Amino acid sequence: MGRKWEAEKKREHYYKMAKKEKYRSRASFKLLQLNKRFKVIKPGDYVVDLGAAPGGWSQVALDIVGDGGLVVAVDLQKIIPFENDNFIQITGDFTGNDTIEKMKNALKIDADVILSDASPKLSGIRDIDHLKSIDLAENSLKIAGNILKPGGNMIIKVFQGEEFQNLLKEIKKKFKVVKTTKPPSSKKGSIEMYIIAIKLL
Repeated sequence: MGRKWEAEKKREHYYKMAKKEKYRSRASFKLLQLNKRFKVIKPGDYVVDLGAAPGGWSQVALDIVGDGGLVVAVDLQKIIPFENDNFIQITGDFTGNDTIEKMKNALKIDADVILSDASPKLSGIRDIDHLKSIDLAENSLKIAGNILKPGGNMIIKVFQGEEFQNLLKEIKKKFKVVKTTKPPSSKKGSIEMYIIAIKLL
């Protein structure tokens, strides 16, 4: 890795595009592509972005919701604030009940959309990282039960593995439409998959 990896990263198409378009992360293009296809976020929506740092998804969400919407970003790391008045940052562990209460207080009403592009701290061992990812996804689903309005939508990133289908079954019990996809901007060879959950029951 090291210098060679950094050089390859800088040459990579979506990394260059992010710099050009002034997005905070190449991951911004994942949400742009997912939302173009599935229309998860709409103008005026109240959106919660879990595992939001450095803010690439929040940045895209702010553009989509416009002045009539709200984006609440949650992460253990501090996020450089956006200038938008309708952006609220919560620094904390989104799996904790106290952080969920902070989300409720920030929103005032139930959210229209929950986003989770959160990744666990990687061990490099595929099975362990998969299970950590499942745990984050299950916590995101728990949060949906607390703050997502009926008919609300959700996007969850998860690493594929033996528990993926069980997670999918749980989500299908709670949402009317559930799809799985990888946007074109996902890195080749990545085991990440995005679950699109439409209309909370």
